[in-house]
Amino acid sequence: MVQSTILQRVEQLRQWMRRNGLSAYIFPSTDPHMGEYVAAHWKSRQWISGFTGSAGTAVVTLARAALWTDSRYWLAAEQQLAGTPFEVVRCGSNVAGAAELAAWLAGALGEQGQAVGASAWVSTMAGIQRLDRELTSRGFVLNADLDPVAELWAQRPPLPATPVWVQPLALAGRTVAEKLADIRAELRRNRADALIVSLLDEIAWTLNLRGADTDCTPLFVAYLLVLPEKAILYIDPRKLTPEVRTHLRENGVEVRPYGPIVAERSMTIQYDPEQTNAGIVRTLAKEQMTNAAVNLRFVRKASPITPMKAVKTEAEIAGFRRAMLRDGVAMVKFLRTLSPLRREGEAPALPDMTEMGVDAELKALRAGQEGFRSLSFATIAAYGAHAAIVHYEATPETDAPLQPRGMVLIDSGAQYDCGTTDITRTIALGPLTDEERRDYTLVLKGFLRLSMAVFPEGTTGTQLDVLARYAMWQDHKNYGHGTGHGVGSYLCVHEGPHQFRMNWVPAPLRAGMTVTVEPGIYIAGSHGVRTENTMLISEAAAGWLCLEPLTLCPIDTTPIVVEMLLPDEVQYLNNYHARVREALLPLLDDEEDRTWLIEATSPLKLKNEKIKELKN
Repeated sequence: MVQSTILQRVEQLRQWMRRNGLSAYIFPSTDPHMGEYVAAHWKSRQWISGFTGSAGTAVVTLARAALWTDSRYWLAAEQQLAGTPFEVVRCGSNVAGAAELAAWLAGALGEQGQAVGASAWVSTMAGIQRLDRELTSRGFVLNADLDPVAELWAQRPPLPATPVWVQPLALAGRTVAEKLADIRAELRRNRADALIVSLLDEIAWTLNLRGADTDCTPLFVAYLLVLPEKAILYIDPRKLTPEVRTHLRENGVEVRPYGPIVAERSMTIQYDPEQTNAGIVRTLAKEQMTNAAVNLRFVRKASPITPMKAVKTEAEIAGFRRAMLRDGVAMVKFLRTLSPLRREGEAPALPDMTEMGVDAELKALRAGQEGFRSLSFATIAAYGAHAAIVHYEATPETDAPLQPRGMVLIDSGAQYDCGTTDITRTIALGPLTDEERRDYTLVLKGFLRLSMAVFPEGTTGTQLDVLARYAMWQDHKNYGHGTGHGVGSYLCVHEGPHQFRMNWVPAPLRAGMTVTVEPGIYIAGSHGVRTENTMLISEAAAGWLCLEPLTLCPIDTTPIVVEMLLPDEVQYLNNYHARVREALLPLLDDEEDRTWLIEATSPLKLKNEKIKELKN
């Protein structure tokens, strides 16, 4: 049934392409706001192909069809696309690049001069320009003005229309007026009159508002235009409560219906070409061609909001600490059931649980915590060989039961009203191989070395990334993903501009930023290991910075090859566990939870000792 529906849609698309003089059409996974989580209204790539993964690019020509996706989804894509016109093209990143798409199209189309379609509204301005250059260099023409979806997608889901609410100043830490003043000061430095803001987390942060239009992120669909004397929010007015309308009016924000931004007069408009969709910019450019009274100049520059949002206020930091306490309690309750205390040599008594059961149980425990709003991303619960797939997502077809051997990798997080959490723990469920224990310890050494770092102000994440990889490099092992990313304050779990990453990321690390530390090792067909904490970048001394752990949860010590650790690494781990125990023990009412936490956080060299003493 699904395959026949996709066949019909592809044929309808090809008829539409012939009517509009196109030989190919490109469907990315994005929306007009370049969000990580896309509302159903914009899931056109899924609509045309049937592929449900979060990342990928579909291309349809008059004779062929292909879908690019990364290693997370190769197996799932081949299963879902079986019997459809789509072939699966394996790529190493989340989406195909402009050069890769152009090269494939050149081979698929052959004859030059043909037109390729793509929607400017779901592509960044920089992305459309890169694609245009690549296609032009191969003799093809890009048409970004045509969109078949509105015409062909029957029963298309409507735009999301959930209510918007105010994020209290006690949690935000800065007023809207203060944030707008900083943005306008940056515009003046760039000799610009206006700023287009299209990323939903930047709009929510600027206006101290939150919503529920997208999964896992408290965001609402809108555009924002910041001007010298006011700001204009383009949003469905039905989403605004009287409280929100008052909040906006008091902060000089006008409300207009969601849609293209309109220039009221001649001005210089700043926008980020890597964030802003091409449709917005092209519409403004066309407007000045038809309206002699409007003369626009554009400044292409990175968003000033991104680095502002990355440095957390004292109120946001306090909110993170509360969120981590709640999350830590939920994690302890879960891990206690997953890895209960047992006598030496005794086989573990695992609960009857599968990978999807891990997800459900963790969500239920988090939902029982104060201020829980949602998960912050789809939980990764990967047992055994599944953990070698970096972003594995269990399905009913792949859902594996946990066994009393090997390891399970659990990468999860939550949105609380005061903060966002992101944590990974790899847990030994029973006997391990020597390779599993060695890899676990190599990952732990990398995690500890980076977590312990003290570094001068102005250092970038790229300069520190080697600390997480050095030990495993000596064993000729590595991992392909970044080592860490920023975390939003009850916003997106992934934010920039800073990262820990091998490739060059110029954003300096600053006090007040949050960042994860998450090295890993992945052995295909065997096992995977990753350990992750969310950290706060803090001042260590005048001109020097360090990483303070925000995450509060024991790290499994049973797989560690202790002799591989250096004395300062053991000391750091023991100090961290003491901090976890001190913070969480008063919050646990269940005696079994308390006993398990004491055991799980006991000093590495004193394991199974002094439990009664610490408990009392």
